[in-house]
Formats: sequence, structure tokens, C-alpha cells
Amino acid sequence: MLTVMPSVEEMASLQRKRLQARILSSEEEEKLKRDQALVSDCKQQKLEKEAQKNWDLFYKRNSTNFFKGRHWTTREFEDLRSCREFEDQKLTILEAGCWDCLFPFLEDQNIFAYACDFFPRAVEYVKQNPLYDSERHKVFQCDLTKDDLLEHVPPESMGVVMLIFVLSAVHPDKMHLVLQNIYQALKPGKSVLFHDSGLYDHTMLRFKAGSKLGENFYARQDGTRSYFFTDEFLARLFTDTDYEEVVNEYVFCETVNKKEGLCVLRDFPSEQIPKMS
Repeated sequence: MLTVMPSVEEMASLQRKRLQARILSSEEEEKLKRDQALVSDCKQQKLEKEAQKNWDLFYKRNSTNFFKGRHWTTREFEDLRSCREFEDQKLTILEAGCWDCLFPFLEDQNIFAYACDFFPRAVEYVKQNPLYDSERHKVFQCDLTKDDLLEHVPPESMGVVMLIFVLSAVHPDKMHLVLQNIYQALKPGKSVLFHDSGLYDHTMLRFKAGSKLGENFYARQDGTRSYFFTDEFLARLFTDTDYEEVVNEYVFCETVNKKEGLCVLRDFPSEQIPKMS
């Protein structure tokens, strides 16, 4: 099989926003129907208890190679510019986890960035980066499901919070705790920019039998976990935590691996949700 790598313009045209998750093939539907058995409660408790250790080992194995600086964030979130009240305003942002978005944003000289992560090794990787500047960054370890974020950042001080591929690693029962925590740090009327794994993403369909923890929630072989969002679940999660929904949509794109001759479908719900004034 030969796959031709599209041009930049063609790749841009592949990415589009839709109102619903993609439609499954009959084979994919059959696979999901067969895979209904859940991991035992005992193992699920062990995965929850060892979540920090498993993700820290993930970073140790992959170093900084797994995640790349995400320059697409400013394209994906067109309304990021509107987080400023005037063009040259100094913007204070918080990147909650998934620290690889941090440095692309700091190419804008009028941004001061806080960044936190659940995993100690991820925090150290940021501090070791040659682009790290303590005058423009504050990076710290924080478990947003239980640690008080306001021990590290001033209350109601953030012009925007980035929540990118973070909540999917959190147990669904604790996701609201993350949103409550960052709510305290967000200025009234300002936005959380969310991007994460969507329902029926190719990654979700690759899980083998025996990996399912709950509805749309799966465990990888290394013990890390991933949740796959619907737009309905996402909207309810935020509005139940006193946010106001502005944009909530799936981003559909194709990922092409030229070497392997593969083209796979990806689904990512993206949302802009301000704290209510």
C-alpha cells in the first residue's frame, strides 16, 4: 500500500469541525459490542492508586520525544486572540498539564505562563528546557484533583487556562474537581480552552479486550488511562461546575504515516468555556 503525504494546504483542508462524532463502520461497531467486560474493581483501584507512578514512568521511557511543541493551538483556538482586551495587553495563562504547549505560546513576548503537572518528571523536563525562563514562567507540580491551585497562583488572575489532553487521564469521577480547582484561578468571564480525545477516535478503537474500565474509559498496557469524550458529556461536565458553554464541537482530521502506509481517523472535541461573571 502506498500513501502519498498531503501538502500543508491539503492537510489543513482535511481538518474540519463537525457537530457529531464520526460514524463507525460495521466492523468497528461489532468490535465495541463484543468488548463489554470491565477490568476488575481490584485492578481499577490499583490503577487509580498508581496513576502518578505510571505516568511518571511513561515520561521516563519517552523522555521529551512523545509530545512535541503544539504550534497548532493558536490555529485551533481562533478565539485565543480575544482573551486580550486590547492588542498589546500582557496575558497571563495557565497550562494545566500537558506542558508541551507552553513554549510555543511564549513566542508571544506579552505572555507570562504558569504551568503545572501531576507528574514530577514532566515538571523537571520543562525546567531543563533551554527555553525555560524563570522571569516568564512558573512551573510547579500539582495534582488538580486534590491540591489547592491557589497555593501557586493568585486567585482570579488567569486570562486563559489551557486544558489540552489532561482530563482524559483523570478518572471521570474526579474530573469536576479539576474544573473546580482551575475555576478559582480564572478571571470572571475569561476562558478555558479545552482539547482532548473524542469518542471513536482511532486510539479508542485500538484497545484490546480486557482494557475497558467503564463507558469510554480504557487502560493501556503501561497502566496509564484514557477517557474519550462526547460533546454532551463535556458540556454537562463544565456547566455543572458553573462555566458557560461558548463553543463545543468535534475536530475531525486524518493522521497520515507515510512510512507505514497508514491513514487513520482522529476525533478531538474542542471547547471554549468561560467562567461565568
